Amino acid sequence: MELQLEPLHLPSDNERPFVIAGPCSAESEEQVLTTARQLASKGCHMFRAGVWKPRTKPGGFEGKGEEALPWLKKVKEETGMLVATEVAKPEHVELCLKYGIDLLWIGARTSANPFAMQDLADALKGVDIPVFVKNPVNPDLELWIGAMERINQAGIKKMAAIHRGFSSYDKKIYRNLPMWQIPIELHRRIPELPIICDPSHIGGRRDLIAPLCQQAMDLGFDGLIVESHCNPDEAWSDAKQQVTPDVLDYILSLLVVRDETVTTEGIRQLRHQIDDLDNNLMDLLSKRMRICREIGQYKKEHNMTVLQPARYNEILEKRGAQGALCGMSSEFVAHVFELIHEESVRQQIEIVNQK
Repeated sequence: MELQLEPLHLPSDNERPFVIAGPCSAESEEQVLTTARQLASKGCHMFRAGVWKPRTKPGGFEGKGEEALPWLKKVKEETGMLVATEVAKPEHVELCLKYGIDLLWIGARTSANPFAMQDLADALKGVDIPVFVKNPVNPDLELWIGAMERINQAGIKKMAAIHRGFSSYDKKIYRNLPMWQIPIELHRRIPELPIICDPSHIGGRRDLIAPLCQQAMDLGFDGLIVESHCNPDEAWSDAKQQVTPDVLDYILSLLVVRDETVTTEGIRQLRHQIDDLDNNLMDLLSKRMRICREIGQYKKEHNMTVLQPARYNEILEKRGAQGALCGMSSEFVAHVFELIHEESVRQQIEIVNQK
């Protein structure tokens, strides 16, 4: 199904994107209001704070709950900023509506659970409030879209997606792998859906926030949601990925916001050249596959296995090294040839199994 959306007017200015900012967790009224005042003085558009905090293991700080909602209400009254928080249960939705929260977001753990998403969707029926949905913890675009469809079917028309990266077992630079191709594909499928980048959860470190913000702007994202705390080193949760309002203001001042509406007339000729080269690539791939089928026929006649590991390793090593010499990432080139080899094996298996 297609999402039935209404325009979501995200406040921004000519030099800075739409920004939601605030601490990971609402810890005390003083901490919330101090951070909010500092952010408001920097022109922040919307204040965020976690009220209910799902933790990976028991025993950690799990949020102040309903006690913190009046603090957010006070932020709205005092600063004029809109306020947002995360919901994971129907009772969270009910309480947020009671205290006048302006925007709800749904976290990555919740969006991965269709039962939980349906419970939230049922709680939102008949409600007119913007809802942002974070990507699931696992890199499953269909699950992400399905989560948004459930909310949309409940009648919520003002929606956005939040890209916060994807969990991985391996050690890595990022806390959550960006896997930019997934939000890019989401935008291709649902171009009218705004996509907000969460550099705090992608990076997991405050020194990665600035480059991730810029990359999101370069890719045409519609805004940012950044964790900002008046004293981040003393934060009760996710201290390493939070920045002060002053640092956030500095990061935003350095951002280059790209203009998607600029005419492409100046690059049209270059795009024609790309199209011609793509056609040549398709022709070369077709010829390569024809030879692979001939090899498949030879293997069939001589009762050979389709997969020849030594030859496969030789191809990946040589082509990766050639790619590096040509100014490309060796990992990228190796991945391309992994896919080409996968298709070659598929076609050869069809041949050897023909009767």
